[in-house]
Amino acid sequence: MMNHYETVFILTPVLSDEQAKETVAKFKKVLTDKGAEILNEEAWGLKKMAYAIDKKSTGFYNLVEFKAEPSVVATLETAYRREEKVIRFMTVKLDKYASAYAEKRRNKLSKKEEA
Repeated sequence: MMNHYETVFILTPVLSDEQAKETVAKFKKVLTDKGAEILNEEAWGLKKMAYAIDKKSTGFYNLVEFKAEPSVVATLETAYRREEKVIRFMTVKLDKYASAYAEKRRNKLSKKEEA
C-alpha cells in the first residue's frame, strides 16, 4: 500500500548551489529507484537554524513530498545517514487531513508560479 510522506532535510551551508542540487537529485533518485512517486519538491534555500549544529548556524533546507511503500522510507533515511552533506532530516507519514492540506498548498504554489 502506498502511503503519503513528506521529508525535510538540511544540507550543510558550505555547498555551492550546484552541489546542493546534485545532492537533492541523488535523494530523488533513491526514491524513484524504489518505485516512489514524487509529488512535490521545494528548495527553501539557505536559512538560519534555531540552534547551531556542528558549529553551523545556517543550512540549505529542502522538502520532498512523495508516495511510497513503507520500506522505502528506511532506505531513504539510510541514504541520509550515509551522506555527510546532510546535517538533519525528518520524514513524516501524512494522514488524510495533512495530505489534503499539502495538496491545497501545492495548488496555491503552482498558481503563484503561473502568475
